[in-house]
Amino acid sequence: MEIFNKTGKMALGSRLRLLTAKVTEDAARIYELYDVDFSPKWFPVFFVLYDEGAKTITEIAEQIGHSQPSVTKIVKEMAKAGLVKDNLKSNDKRRNVVGLTEKGATVAEKMIKVQCADIDIAIDGIITEATHNLWEAIEEWEFLLEQKSIFKRVKEQKKMRESKNIKVIEYAPKYRSAFRSLNEEWISSYFEMEEADYKALNNPEEYILDKGGKIFVALYNDEPLGVCALIKIDDPEYDFEIAKMAVSPKAQGKNMGWLLGQTVINSAKENGASKLYLESNTILKAAINLYYKLGFQKIVGHPTPYKRCNIQMELNLDNN
Repeated sequence: MEIFNKTGKMALGSRLRLLTAKVTEDAARIYELYDVDFSPKWFPVFFVLYDEGAKTITEIAEQIGHSQPSVTKIVKEMAKAGLVKDNLKSNDKRRNVVGLTEKGATVAEKMIKVQCADIDIAIDGIITEATHNLWEAIEEWEFLLEQKSIFKRVKEQKKMRESKNIKVIEYAPKYRSAFRSLNEEWISSYFEMEEADYKALNNPEEYILDKGGKIFVALYNDEPLGVCALIKIDDPEYDFEIAKMAVSPKAQGKNMGWLLGQTVINSAKENGASKLYLESNTILKAAINLYYKLGFQKIVGHPTPYKRCNIQMELNLDNN
């Protein structure tokens, strides 16, 4: 249809629904052709009962990928048509199962042996005429979407596109208020500001830059929405600490934390660092996942000035 040429792949769902409607309409006519009083939507449930015998609603739902309420409704409709009987007693008397009636078994034999055989040949004819094998393509798409949904793929694409509008730059005095406000915002959302926070945020030049550290600012469309510091520390094991990373809620989901982390790590390498250290709290799940993604590993036993710290991590740059 011309509309789909205009909409492009945006209307994939609509196009599939239209195709499904055409196939379902033909399926209903085909049942009439074979004098079978049957609804196309019943077929998955009906086939499971024919192929494997009596089942519980839960077992059927799991096998055909439907919800239990959906299967329950279909079973009731089929029971009304005399094809199945529910609340049958199984060997386990605590379980009620659904099974085909004598009428259902007769319909199944006719449907599977005659009607389905004709349909298979007809569909094979379409596959032969077509350039692409739709049946195999559906199976392939089902597998690929099981690995990663369309939603997740679009979310990743959105993040990649928006991240192109992010620019990470070195700190300048005009970003002092942003450095403080962004950190205060996220710290106050989860914890309380501590003395060590005030030292770094009130005097970033003295506390961080003058001691050999660096601060980076992430701009989204030229607005400072993310910050991160690389603090030079007096420690026999570590060269720098990554700290004071904060990203505004306005920029979340745009890959800003990853870009800041990569920039800080690269800066540490350029300054001859061999191992980095950071502190966090496990309540910050997104942050912890980011640190693991950047290559950090959990450690224990390092002293900390922060009450809120309950996880410490390190990154060995010699291995990266």
